[in-house]
Amino acid sequence: MQRGTIVPLQPCGELWHLIFQVRVQQFGRLWARDVGLAVKRLGNIIRSVQAFGRELSRKNSPVIFEPIPSIGLALGGGFARGIAHIGVLKVLEEEGIPVRVVSGTSVGALIGAVYCSGASIEELEEIARNCRFTTFARWTVSRFGFASNDRMVSFLDRVLKVRTFEELKIPLGVTATDFNTGDGVVFHSGLIVDPVRASCAYPGMFLPVEIRGRYLVDGMLSHPVPTRPLREMGADRVLAVHLKGTWSNGGAPRNLFDVIGQSFAIAQDAMASVWRSAADLVIEPDVAGFAYDDFKRASDLIRVGEVAMRAALPEVRKWIEATSRATPAPKPVSGVPRPAPMPAD
Repeated sequence: MQRGTIVPLQPCGELWHLIFQVRVQQFGRLWARDVGLAVKRLGNIIRSVQAFGRELSRKNSPVIFEPIPSIGLALGGGFARGIAHIGVLKVLEEEGIPVRVVSGTSVGALIGAVYCSGASIEELEEIARNCRFTTFARWTVSRFGFASNDRMVSFLDRVLKVRTFEELKIPLGVTATDFNTGDGVVFHSGLIVDPVRASCAYPGMFLPVEIRGRYLVDGMLSHPVPTRPLREMGADRVLAVHLKGTWSNGGAPRNLFDVIGQSFAIAQDAMASVWRSAADLVIEPDVAGFAYDDFKRASDLIRVGEVAMRAALPEVRKWIEATSRATPAPKPVSGVPRPAPMPAD
């Protein structure tokens, strides 16, 4: 091209047409991208709504479960023989039969408190095998008794998972007896340790325990097997564990404890009709061959409790079957029955 040659420009209309085509292409690409993002977001929203709908439908659908009556377990006293209670609890757990509420007297209160606080059966067995009289008691010189169970404070501090009745995994009633009035007292709120000590304060052996100005002794005087407190705490079915045993070997008493212990056994037999009338089923582990302080035979005592509970299983299963037949459309319930107000507090 020669210097000075002038190149003619394209007509203005064609230039604008070219620019318009470029813009249209750019706009098309942007529009396609934006629409794609919008569709993707819409899809996410739709899927979220669908998931929410499924979850809402699942939650609102009827809960199908096997109705089970509210089974209460009343654990009687018996000193070392009470280790048999662990065998009873062990079988109930193995068979999947839930205990909704527990009441305990004396050693039954102690084992009940530890169990209801969340201790496993294995932990209970280990505690029982390592337990001796001196674990929770010490000899003393007093006109009120020969021993104090104040060591039970540190013992319970070690084995309990919680400190108050309100924190227990299973509602618990602990029985004791007002020494001055003879009234039965049932604790179900506040701190656990002192009520358990009071429930275990065997007259003549242990000193009474003072709580809120009341001098309290063993719950066996008023509630040998605490079945009635279970009824008041809402149990539909009451399973009572009675540790029937004699202190006398048929001869003369060997010491003061034989005299006191055999007197208690006689009194409990005379009172049996009261607590038995509130029980749906009474099981009696064969503890007759065990001494009151046979802690070293813990494994044998646990086994005795297992045998007694397994023999009672058919009757307990009838409770569950009867409830299932009588309740064709059960409503799900939340939580477990809580204790009704008791006079102790």
